[in-house]
Amino acid sequence: MLRRPVPEFVIADGHFPRKRFGQHFLTDRAIIEQIIDAIDPRPEDNIVEIGPGLGALTGPLLARTRELHTIEIDRDLAAAMRQRHAADGLVVHEGDALKFDFSALPAPLRVVGNLPYNISTPLLFHLVEFADRLRDLHFMLQREVVERMVALPSRHEYVRLSVALQYRFRMRRLFLVPPEAFRPPPKVESAVVRMEPIDRLARAARDEALLARVVTQAFSHRRKTLKNALQGLASAEDLAAFGIDAGLRAENLSVPDFVAIANGLVDRRAEPHQH
Repeated sequence: MLRRPVPEFVIADGHFPRKRFGQHFLTDRAIIEQIIDAIDPRPEDNIVEIGPGLGALTGPLLARTRELHTIEIDRDLAAAMRQRHAADGLVVHEGDALKFDFSALPAPLRVVGNLPYNISTPLLFHLVEFADRLRDLHFMLQREVVERMVALPSRHEYVRLSVALQYRFRMRRLFLVPPEAFRPPPKVESAVVRMEPIDRLARAARDEALLARVVTQAFSHRRKTLKNALQGLASAEDLAAFGIDAGLRAENLSVPDFVAIANGLVDRRAEPHQH
């Protein structure tokens, strides 16, 4: 009789972690409590959990809230979640968080989740679009991603993601999570981060699409000086007029510096119409 090799790890409920979904299930109760305490959920909160998996955070969140929304792409896990918490005020949205319309949920919305490493960066960019409807976000991510999210200018970790997120959110790394806290354990360390939206009036870019273009182009050529990286967008003379040293590189600029470039370009674009 054919004997198939036993999988390295079988999770509770007979569920096999699926690589295509980047599944690593949090099982350390002390870490779970630490995350819940950091979130500090209240009964009246509007909370959505991304990728609840087997419900390590879902149960504790439901214990403190009247209603909880979850987004789960794995249909087996979504079905099990509906069955297990049928009477607990849980609303399960089966689908891809990358395509989910977060504006369909009540605001101000609190977002939490142990994010799959393979979609974390595009998911963060997706959530930026809904920043004005969010109260805060608490995520567990790969430590390297969190380091980029919170990085200061002139650090190696400071990248396009750093600027895009820090333009809209106050960022804070809360604590580290070792691989042993998961089953199966990932090959990397994780970290929990808190993100709180910055009021729209405090964000000074008059053309946010142009700001995104400036940031993207600058970091696409991060080894080049701004004079060369921003060719076709801003000249060395333009940058000097905006108060920016054209000899710097993208990683040397703060978020307000990028805003200054974008706003300078908006003003320059408007100049011919003022005569």
